[in-house]
Amino acid sequence: MYQKVKGFRDIYGLEARYWNKVEKVFRQTFRTFNFEEFYLPVLEKTEVFNRGIGSTTDIVEKEMFAFDDRDGTSVSLRPEGTASLVRAYVENKLFSTPGISKYYYIGPMFRRERPQKGRFRQFTQAGIEVFGSGGPSIDADVIYLLYKLAENLGIKDYVSMEINSIGCPSCRPAYNEKLIEYFKANIDHLCGDCLRRLDKNPMRILDCKNESCKKITADAPKAVDYLCDECKDHFEGVKSYLDALSVPYKVNPMMVRGLDYYVRTAFEMITDKLGSQSAVGAGGRYDGLIQLLGGPDTAGIGFAVGIDRLVSLCMLNETEKENDLDVFIISFKDVSDKTALKLANEMRSQGISVDMDYDFRKMKKQFSLADRYGALFTVVIGEDEAAKNTAAVKDMQAGTQEEIETAKVTAYIIDKLRRN
Repeated sequence: MYQKVKGFRDIYGLEARYWNKVEKVFRQTFRTFNFEEFYLPVLEKTEVFNRGIGSTTDIVEKEMFAFDDRDGTSVSLRPEGTASLVRAYVENKLFSTPGISKYYYIGPMFRRERPQKGRFRQFTQAGIEVFGSGGPSIDADVIYLLYKLAENLGIKDYVSMEINSIGCPSCRPAYNEKLIEYFKANIDHLCGDCLRRLDKNPMRILDCKNESCKKITADAPKAVDYLCDECKDHFEGVKSYLDALSVPYKVNPMMVRGLDYYVRTAFEMITDKLGSQSAVGAGGRYDGLIQLLGGPDTAGIGFAVGIDRLVSLCMLNETEKENDLDVFIISFKDVSDKTALKLANEMRSQGISVDMDYDFRKMKKQFSLADRYGALFTVVIGEDEAAKNTAAVKDMQAGTQEEIETAKVTAYIIDKLRRN
């Protein structure tokens, strides 16, 4: 028997229904904020991520599915969406359009990390990117959008928002010096990865998941204490706009982003409902990334959310059913089979979900199928009904039944569904 690759999974049944619900809510919410959908390729040249994400990140060093193509070009399955979308934005010269650009994407990402609860080697992210605005108001609106997604999914009580400012190229060097000084004084407690990053990118140590490193970072210098005046004003502006929008948040001075391109505003939406406290969505500002990947000096901000984890949170509410069918038609071979097939597709053309038993088994078996599919109505066409060109329509929730002319069944069902 063949088995799936480690870290990959099949999604079906009830979970697939929740998955569909989450993606639908995402698209509806993104559109209300005037975001345009962007379809990105799954495969990119590895240099897009080496340059865009940063060579010292865990993603580039350990987690990418990277390989040489037949022509020797190094390519990678995308581990995240921002670098890909920025590459597309620059390559297609979308920066030539006046005003700000707002895009969203939904699709699979790939990282070869240790599989665990809520974390897979193929996972799905939805994300948004805003190019062309550097002010704190757009930062707050982007964070509000993330909060609104949780609200629209009915899970805002399961999550909380944390924000921070990690400075800019002007003030970060001084902060990095303080970090290096602090970590060198505690060098015996650092893991091998953090030792290697100490002089190159000490802020990455703050994001290390090693328990020994986490204990040391708890007392490390905080970025908010070393912000330049411009970054301080920007961060205060973000907080004031969030207050105006009534978004509940907590300032977490130890939060950093795991990717090198972030500056200033950083934020995470976290939960403690999935075993241990973890991020289900995160993002921040990356004003230098577009220029880094060959475009003009353009401000940018965005976030990504893990659909896998959000689906798990949504399933805590138990609002979806395993199956939810509008109508199941019960019919019999050489009696009403053709009538049933014609009626089923007549209703489908009106947007009604319909199924039937194509093997035309005994009535008891067919009613069992209707129950299994969660049918709201059954339409029975037996010998008596077929002779009179009628159907027995049963409301499975109310337990009531009416005999309706076959030609009027579709209109009758539409009216019933509208009332329900």
